[in-house]
Amino acid sequence: MNLKPWDFQGQEQHELFIFLVAVDINLDSPQLFDITEQMKMKAQELRNKEHKKKEVEEKKLERQREKERIRASKDLTEAKRILESNEKQRYLALKKKEKEEEKRAREKIVKKLEHDKVERRSRLGLPPESPSVKPSTHLLQEKTTSLPLKSVTNAEQMRECLRSLKRNHQNDGARVRRAFETLLIYVGNIAKNPDEEKFRKIRLTNPLFQDRVGNLRGGMEFLELCGFERTEGDEFLYLPDDKVNMELLNTAGSELKSAMTNPFFGLLSV
Repeated sequence: MNLKPWDFQGQEQHELFIFLVAVDINLDSPQLFDITEQMKMKAQELRNKEHKKKEVEEKKLERQREKERIRASKDLTEAKRILESNEKQRYLALKKKEKEEEKRAREKIVKKLEHDKVERRSRLGLPPESPSVKPSTHLLQEKTTSLPLKSVTNAEQMRECLRSLKRNHQNDGARVRRAFETLLIYVGNIAKNPDEEKFRKIRLTNPLFQDRVGNLRGGMEFLELCGFERTEGDEFLYLPDDKVNMELLNTAGSELKSAMTNPFFGLLSV
């Protein structure tokens, strides 16, 4: 078979010969079937490996997520413990301060009683009492306890009242918050408009008042700590004009805001 040589664009010509060889391929050969099956098995094996790899990675990620959840839970518990501890320490410090103030007040009363006694003896022309003779402890105790000494401050009384309200209704947080918000509105209106009697007079039978404050144990008590009094056959809560105490109202507002913003308020039982 003669074939013409190829012309490579003016380059030196070479003779290229193509030989065709006939090969018989038997499509029904068992060897071809085995190769195909091996390829399928290899592909399946690769898929299985990839699937197992993904499973391992998923389990690893899940363990990491679980560790993160546990760590976050521990952090939250620790933060809660610290807040509760701080509130308890603050409460105990306040109690200690109040006891010290009460002690100083009693000592001041004792000194005043002794001074008054000296003055009375002087007016009566009696000689000064001998230093060795001390006034009766029982008499001093009787006189000092008969005087109106407060064991707690107004702020602490209000705080304890709000704590009690929250504990009494701890299963209804929304209602407690609404009561705090309503009390804050009452207090705020009076503080802003002390001369407006309509803000200083609350009808006890008012359904809205009863639903938000009156029916909650501790609600009306808080208003009474702010200076409100029951009048006219217990039909009204009324704050007389001459008893409007701006300092007391500001304290009430501060305690209410603290109760609403502190998530652990009222959780401690000291």
